[in-house]
Amino acid sequence: MRTRGWLFGLWRQVARDHAFEEYDAPVLESEDLFVRKAGEEVTEQLYNFEDKGGRRVALRPEMTPSLARMVMAKRNGLVMPVKWFSFPQCWRYERMTRGRRREHYQWNMDVWGVSGVEAEAELLSAITTFFKRVGLTAEDVGIKVSSRGVLAEVLAALDVPDAKFSATCVLVDKLEKVPLEAIQGDLTALGLEESVVRRLLDVVQSRDFPSLEAAIGAKSTALAQLRQLFEYARAYNFEEWLVLDASVVRGLAYYTGIVFEAFDRKGELRAICGGGRYDKLLETFGGEALPAVGFGFGDAVIMELLESKGLVPSLSLGLDALVFAMEAGLQGIAIKAATSLRAAGLTVDLQLEARKTKWALKHADRLGATYVVIVGPEEVAGCNVRVKEMATGQQHVVATANLESWISATFTTTSPESAFADSVNRS
Repeated sequence: MRTRGWLFGLWRQVARDHAFEEYDAPVLESEDLFVRKAGEEVTEQLYNFEDKGGRRVALRPEMTPSLARMVMAKRNGLVMPVKWFSFPQCWRYERMTRGRRREHYQWNMDVWGVSGVEAEAELLSAITTFFKRVGLTAEDVGIKVSSRGVLAEVLAALDVPDAKFSATCVLVDKLEKVPLEAIQGDLTALGLEESVVRRLLDVVQSRDFPSLEAAIGAKSTALAQLRQLFEYARAYNFEEWLVLDASVVRGLAYYTGIVFEAFDRKGELRAICGGGRYDKLLETFGGEALPAVGFGFGDAVIMELLESKGLVPSLSLGLDALVFAMEAGLQGIAIKAATSLRAAGLTVDLQLEARKTKWALKHADRLGATYVVIVGPEEVAGCNVRVKEMATGQQHVVATANLESWISATFTTTSPESAFADSVNRS
């Protein structure tokens, strides 16, 4: 939980630095919200059941459909653009591997009401800002960027109906994991001729703008959007993180435009995060289309990466002080001392049981306490307490009445643990 708090604290601060507002939604939704006829894995991996009222429900496998439902319900009262973030807990019944769990948390950020790639650029800024803050560089992580508009233009040129677009994208997305022969039957069932499939494969092999332009033409709208995004990336100063890769289409059927996917450069892990534009999602729920783009950033893969690089800090409770009474009869004075320090905004543990001083000091060390306030009979006789600085071992006799002001005046927050405690408190 300390590590999760550290991770969520960083995510939350990045989102707030970009002026996003936090929201939440129910973990239990109508099954229909997640069932789409496009061959998606997410539909096949639902934890779904019938409740006591005879309704088909599911634990959410992702947050975007819930967000879309909420935006559609409150659309007339929302001021655009909507910039929201959340940390949903999600469930998918799938085979567990490294970085893949059946229950996990995600960092979601979404922008509604902006049709230009300015929204994608802002989201990519948030992602790369987080990477930098945890100590990752562009040599560790890259972000593949493409656009489903590229495939849409190719399919349109080959007279493939729009109705087959989403299902085609889902199948193309699988080509990164399986050979063409493994999904040839699905492509044939979809009505795509081999010549169309071969043309698509030629296009998705593009890895730079000249080859992509040669494949789809200089007047391509999707190409112009990708160029604009890379220009914004230079202005944000994260262009070095981006990799143009036309094979990226993402596996969710509702994406319509630019898509992106972060990966570790060594190629040892699954995708770190991913997202894209989904301008037509509200239409699938019976509403009017509204421009939207967002990403999901799971906690499992990023923690695997950070741990492998030694970038996860060793976190203690972040305790400012432990207050300890040497005798049971002095507990009341210890309580008053702890209460005054807590009122001053410090994190204070009060030793609740009678223990020897040696044990209390070891316990304070285990908790990462900065100070130990010792309430002993000699000190109490002089209306004092003894304060030990754990880092230096120095001890000070402080008047009980001045304890709060003394610690407040001398207290410093320089350790990673204190920084963690501060970030959690601010959050």
